[in-house]
This record gives sequence, C-alpha cells and structure tokens, in this order.
Amino acid sequence: METMSEPRATDIARVRRRDRAVEDEAWIRAFLHRAPMCFLATVSDGQPFINPNLFYFDEAGHRVYLHTGLRGRTRANIEGDGRVCLTVAEMGRLLPGEVLADYSTEYASVVIFGRAKVVGDPAEVRYALQHQIDKYFPHLRPERDYEPFTDRESARADVFRVEIERWSAKLHQEPADHPGAFWHPEALFKRDAG
Repeated sequence: METMSEPRATDIARVRRRDRAVEDEAWIRAFLHRAPMCFLATVSDGQPFINPNLFYFDEAGHRVYLHTGLRGRTRANIEGDGRVCLTVAEMGRLLPGEVLADYSTEYASVVIFGRAKVVGDPAEVRYALQHQIDKYFPHLRPERDYEPFTDRESARADVFRVEIERWSAKLHQEPADHPGAFWHPEALFKRDAG
C-alpha cells in the first residue's frame, strides 16, 4: 500500500509536499538558467555516485550539458547505465521553531530525471562548452579574451548531454518578517532581504 512518504517508483518526479511544489515551467527554466552548480548522480553496479558540476541548460533542446575531465568515473558510469538524476538547489534563511520538529529552512530546488550520453560530435562539444563559458564568464569573448574552441581543445574534456525526461521543483519561502528567520553565518549566497 502506498503512503504519502513512499511514492511509487513510477512517480519519482512527484513532489510529496504539494504545498511546496512549483508547477510553473517558466520558473523552473529561469531557475535552471541562473543556478550556479548542479549535482549529477550516476550509478555503477548498484552503487550511486554524485558529483558537483558546472552546467548549461539548453532550453530549446530541453537538455542539460556538463563536462568533466577525460575518461573518469562519470563517463564510465554513463556508458554503463545512462540513467541519471541531476539537482540544483539554493538555501535561503534558517527558520527556527517552537519545537525541534518545526525547525526548517527556505530553499528552492529542481530535480531532473533523464538519460545522459557522452557527446562525440565535435560541433556539439564546442556548442556545449561555448555556452557554458558564456554562462559563467559572460564578460569574456572568443578571439578577444581567449582562443576560440578547436576540435583539439574540445577533445580535452568529456562532455555529456542529459536529455530531460521528467523534472520537479520545490520552493519554500517565508515572508521577510518571519519570526526569528536568519541567514546562516557561513552562507555563501545571501538573497537581498530588503
């Protein structure tokens, strides 16, 4: 018998806390465009692996591109089993409560389920790498600030394409005057509280 805390495997993208689910596809796409880092989960012989990565969300292709060093565990895992789970998240303020079970945090997140493949086409590799550079270094331009990507340079990294099959998003945000809410003192990214 299924309970709310145990969704069926066929519903892996379903958000349990429906009050925090984000159904707005424009919000999801915007979050994926601005999120600085993703965590990619792969599997090998039943053992899960998760790694942080920079990434580029290709909205038109409904896919995500990322890259790693050559011939590493990520590539071996993807070649063995292309099923992946990718997540991006950001933490907001900490939210104290009257009892321990009420302590919480603000957050925003998107979880993607899909299939990953190693990109072999040099033109697609250059496309992915250039868009990733444009995302993280928008002030830099090829030929002015760096040499344009060549097939030889593009061959120095493994590039992966994640075809998005399903996604879900969650958002928990309280009003600015929420009693006792505060930023973690070590938080790297603090939203404008005003």
